[in-house]
Amino acid sequence: MGATTYRLMSAMSQQAQQIDISEQERTSFAQMAITEKIVFSASLHEPLAWPNTRLVSTDAIEAVRELKSTSTRPLTTVGSISLSRSLLHAGLVDRFRLVVFPVITGRTGLERIWDGFDEDFSLDLVESRTFEGGLQLLEYRPTPLTSPPGTAWER
Repeated sequence: MGATTYRLMSAMSQQAQQIDISEQERTSFAQMAITEKIVFSASLHEPLAWPNTRLVSTDAIEAVRELKSTSTRPLTTVGSISLSRSLLHAGLVDRFRLVVFPVITGRTGLERIWDGFDEDFSLDLVESRTFEGGLQLLEYRPTPLTSPPGTAWER
């Protein structure tokens, strides 16, 4: 994750111990605390407050390339719009997960995810799940398009 996502998620994890949330949510935050996390940032400095978090201040693309070649576990990103854009552009994304919340945030939405992104990708559905409350997890394999979407020359 990047610095912005780290700050947000770390704060949420700390607040989860003090606010009234469900036991399932509390368990989820506890699991996040024990999970190994890597933060790519030039603005954060060690020591980081969230347990099991490693800071990488070098080039994120090269670091992820190295992690992909040496890690025995799948790598995932959480949030981190600019990091995700960079990894997708560098061809380092094997799967693209979207979680669809059944909510429209016209007034409160902060940022459209792909504003300013200059590449087109087709997304081939690999897996999907629907959770209680209508939440959906959609997992796609991204494929760069060489021409505009919807034309006979794509891919």
